[in-house]
Amino acid sequence: MDDRARQGSTEVIPLFPLETPLFPGVVLPLNVFEPRYRRLMAELTALPADSELRRFGVVSIRQGWEVERVAPAEALYDVGCTAVVGAVAAQADGGYQVVAVGTDRFRLLDVLVPGDDPADPPYLRAEVEWLHEEEAAEEAAGDAEGLVGADGMPDEVASSVARGSLGVLTGNVRDLFAQYVAEVTRRQIGETADIDDPDPAGGGEPDVMAELHREVTDDARGLSYLVASAALLTAEDRQALLAESATRRRLTMESRLLRRELTLLRAVGAVPVPLRQFATPMTVN
Repeated sequence: MDDRARQGSTEVIPLFPLETPLFPGVVLPLNVFEPRYRRLMAELTALPADSELRRFGVVSIRQGWEVERVAPAEALYDVGCTAVVGAVAAQADGGYQVVAVGTDRFRLLDVLVPGDDPADPPYLRAEVEWLHEEEAAEEAAGDAEGLVGADGMPDEVASSVARGSLGVLTGNVRDLFAQYVAEVTRRQIGETADIDDPDPAGGGEPDVMAELHREVTDDARGLSYLVASAALLTAEDRQALLAESATRRRLTMESRLLRRELTLLRAVGAVPVPLRQFATPMTVN
């Protein structure tokens, strides 16, 4: 369904809580072993490969909360992202190795807990409202609102300037992210021998760094979700980025966050997780 047609519409979808949010365009590998989610994967994989129903909603669990011990609506953040099931490999123990891709953002309206009826699915479901994505060109036109020509149409010069300013912002975030990854890379090379750098002393670039640079493009929306997914941010920061519908505002937030993280990296001189976290693949979305 077209994004605009879905905006504001509601639907009940299966829910898969995870410790970190999923973003559109990001690949999500999963090892599914819990019986209820085995049931979910069995149901989804029984659908035709091209069915739009072969997806589930990923929502992030609030830090320190356990979904099973409190009301799920309280334990979960209210904005999530659907994951479309791609490759699936059934395991000998009954589990599944799954590769899914983030697609559409949504807001939780109500969480449906499994009841006593054996016909009820054993996994969580939720009534969700689909959230609209504000694309870069639309945002540029919005920036020129009120600036019209003699014919009452939007002024093309103002629109051109607005689009150009988005390009400047995109370039700024891309450069900050490259600096950020370089800082993490240097510290990881100094702290572990696992980084794939054939010649650290000679300035060789690790394979993971090269892969990341290939993924960082001038596409504003794609870049915004790559940064949100790959940067070592707090759950609250990531969730705020996921909840933001406007690419321009998301990039503006990331510019501030990356400057903050660069300052901390240079001051503290340590990285909390391996650089391989940055290698999370993305798809063109």
